[in-house]
Amino acid sequence: MTQLIFSLLLSSTLFLACHTAQKAAVPTPTPPQVNSFVTWDKKMVDLGKVKKGDKRTLFFELTNTSGQAIQVDIVDACECTKVDFPRGPIAPGGKGRFDVVLDSTEKDADETIGITVIFRETDAAGNPRIESIEYSFQLEK
Repeated sequence: MTQLIFSLLLSSTLFLACHTAQKAAVPTPTPPQVNSFVTWDKKMVDLGKVKKGDKRTLFFELTNTSGQAIQVDIVDACECTKVDFPRGPIAPGGKGRFDVVLDSTEKDADETIGITVIFRETDAAGNPRIESIEYSFQLEK
């Protein structure tokens, strides 16, 4: 009999504990994180129709919103894409322009091209700061 009462008490306690834990685990909405490192004038450019073999130019501009000088370390893109980017430090509040040239000679289809920008600065965890911008086009043969 004592064992039955003990089992009932234990079961009730576990039920209430689990029920309470479920209420406590209800996720609360969190506001979206704002990237305070840099701000881009645009992160995507649609070039529209591009004839095979044509070269098209475009640009992206960033503003340094980090509160410290920053510097671009590496810019990586498709072989069809040439990027001229700021080589020196960009002061807090300063701007940096990325001039991009697409050479569609070797392209055979519509595409979205990503450009990865890696900065010398790291985040609080020591990871490199990485930003992505992109452009797209519809190829006319």
